[in-house]
Amino acid sequence: MNDLFGVYGVPDPARALRSLGIAPAWSDADVAFGGAPVWSDSSGTIIVSGEVILDNADDLRQRLDRPQAEAGALLAELALCGADHAGKQARGMFAVALWNTREKTLTLLRDGVGARTLYYAASGRACWFGARLRALRRCPAVSGALSLPALRDYLACAFVPGAQTLWRDVSELRPGTTRAWPGGEAKTYWEPAEDDSAWAEPMEAHAARLRALLEEAVRDCLPASGPTGLFLSGGLDSSLVTALAVRDAPGPLHTFAIHFGLEYPHELEYSNLVARHCGTRHHVIALPAKRIREALPETMEALDDPIGDPLTTPNLILGRAAASETGVVLNGEGGDPCFGGPKNLPMLLHELYGSENDRAGAYLRAFAKCYDDLPRLLLPDVQAALRAAPPEAFLTPLLDDEAGGHYLNRLMSVNTRFKGADHILTKVSNLTSACGLVGRSPLFDRRVVGASFAIPPPFKLSGASEKAVLKRAVADLLPDVILTRPKSGMLVPVQGWFARDLRPLARSLLLSRRSRIRPYLDQTLVREWLEGRSHLRPRAGVKLWLLLTLELWLRVNERD
Repeated sequence: MNDLFGVYGVPDPARALRSLGIAPAWSDADVAFGGAPVWSDSSGTIIVSGEVILDNADDLRQRLDRPQAEAGALLAELALCGADHAGKQARGMFAVALWNTREKTLTLLRDGVGARTLYYAASGRACWFGARLRALRRCPAVSGALSLPALRDYLACAFVPGAQTLWRDVSELRPGTTRAWPGGEAKTYWEPAEDDSAWAEPMEAHAARLRALLEEAVRDCLPASGPTGLFLSGGLDSSLVTALAVRDAPGPLHTFAIHFGLEYPHELEYSNLVARHCGTRHHVIALPAKRIREALPETMEALDDPIGDPLTTPNLILGRAAASETGVVLNGEGGDPCFGGPKNLPMLLHELYGSENDRAGAYLRAFAKCYDDLPRLLLPDVQAALRAAPPEAFLTPLLDDEAGGHYLNRLMSVNTRFKGADHILTKVSNLTSACGLVGRSPLFDRRVVGASFAIPPPFKLSGASEKAVLKRAVADLLPDVILTRPKSGMLVPVQGWFARDLRPLARSLLLSRRSRIRPYLDQTLVREWLEGRSHLRPRAGVKLWLLLTLELWLRVNERD
């Protein structure tokens, strides 16, 4: 995989890259790019390096009079008017570095929703940057020390939220932003916004407009030719993407579903129903615990950024299966965070019956991970070091009334900004890339996300009916049972895994004297979860998965 990597502001940038075993693809006295393709505008003023997939490339070629230009060159042409202009005009997935040869400025640019990742480590005038967190781990500017706030937030959320990373010296560029050197100034060029005028329109008008956007977004994600893959759970979101994709797919549409053994709860009846309804070539993949255990180390290496979601390893195995049929795979990710899915309900209930002073705490508690366990799980010296920066700090200003807008939209903003970009899209990007696939999430298309915020909240969460406008928009495409059944989500039997198949591995890694998490976490509580003696036993499997994947991730990412 070609991944952007580069350095700015060191005495000999090209030599600095070579010292890390990376051949410079382009360099001058101030900056060097390696690892990824390099493009420029027609005048050679703007140099671009990174990954660029533009859904509106044909329109840009015509508008910019560059009929043969690749996507990266189009982005360079747009950047002649500024990196923020390029970000606004380009539609797709991109994470790039732009060098202005005249002004001698470096700008990092990431797409609006965060479909691709971009990291940097700044020290004095110098800045190391790259698309992969693991690559930056090798830089001389990165000490390899863990960030305690990021560790704590990972335990609470199952991912690291915001600009922080688990490495103390490395930051993540946020979606829809640029950051420029010298100086390191950050600017936001895009974020979704409410539309007060939209309240005057009926649900039907919003549903019709949304339907048109969904059709465009799915069409833009399809390959120009050949077969297309699609991860199909049988839920509303993946089902509607399937129904739209089958209309315009240039070749066969292969759908992929999983189960963990027929003795466990599954949704195969729904995914099979949708596959028959849409006429896809359907593949059902069994994932016994042994297969999950064997693929765990590979998953942690592929993830790059740690994510403690039990579906990560199944997603990687699913990607391997899809790669045997296609090079492009779509998914239904995005429906819940963008359209008022059922995971907003605990927060709305808290708004009715809880304290508004604890919104951030309630939000973190709704993840049902280790937030309530932190006082006991973290060792006393770790807690002392974190006392000045409580875990709720990054959420409080976003959920408070002073943030403005409708409360449901504030929740959606947090969901898309953090869980969307830092968990879902990072997982999709890294795991599909590891399989040699291009993963596409049409419900996270910037046009769809923008439209979702403009739709009045009562049309998204209508009484007890979640995603109401989304269901209305696709009501003619799907069987009624898919539209009306309650969301259950993919039920991963982690409790059973840790009771049997994963227990020996977890014990050997988590309770070892050489455990990488041992300096931070209370081993007594971890042992209680492993032995089933904790009063929190019903969620112990999820928490053990969180710890086991973190331990494996730290081992995989140790400096060579």
